[in-house]
Amino acid sequence: MSEMRMRVSDEDREQTAQRLQRAFSEGRLTHPELDERLERALTAKTYADLLALIDDLPADEPRVGDVVELQQANGAVKRSGDWAVPRRLRAGSKYGTVDLDFSDAVIPHQVVEIELDLQYGNARITVPEGAVANIDGFESTWGATRTDDVPSRPRPGALYFVITGRAKYGGLTVRYPRKRWFTH
Repeated sequence: MSEMRMRVSDEDREQTAQRLQRAFSEGRLTHPELDERLERALTAKTYADLLALIDDLPADEPRVGDVVELQQANGAVKRSGDWAVPRRLRAGSKYGTVDLDFSDAVIPHQVVEIELDLQYGNARITVPEGAVANIDGFESTWGATRTDDVPSRPRPGALYFVITGRAKYGGLTVRYPRKRWFTH
């Protein structure tokens, strides 16, 4: 099935409505245009329906259905701190590691899909406190795959990471941020 024909969630509809309201506040849409598009956004069924409502607006973040790719042949792929997280992320390294720290990231989606492709390296994913991560779709031929006390079952209101992919000679660790101790 084409990704554009996939059914959308209430969250997808709400994010599109927020984008339309932002465009109205910037003067890009008139009040009647906003009203019409909001009605269509809140009753949209597929990603194609939503995309048609925002196609003529400037992109200020990855759009519905976008995939961001982070690839490195011989080094590490690393993201941490304050960074914008796309809905879908592909990360890979042939001879290096993947280190994705989501603890201080801006995550506008309830579900984040991560596809890993590793040959000779490990992946470490740090999720925000309270998030859950499903790693059932990840396989490792010669490495360990583990979650350090991070549950895998979806929970209402909890950020949900779905991690898929493979590592030939490496593994995957999903964990919460380390506790920071401050001294005065």
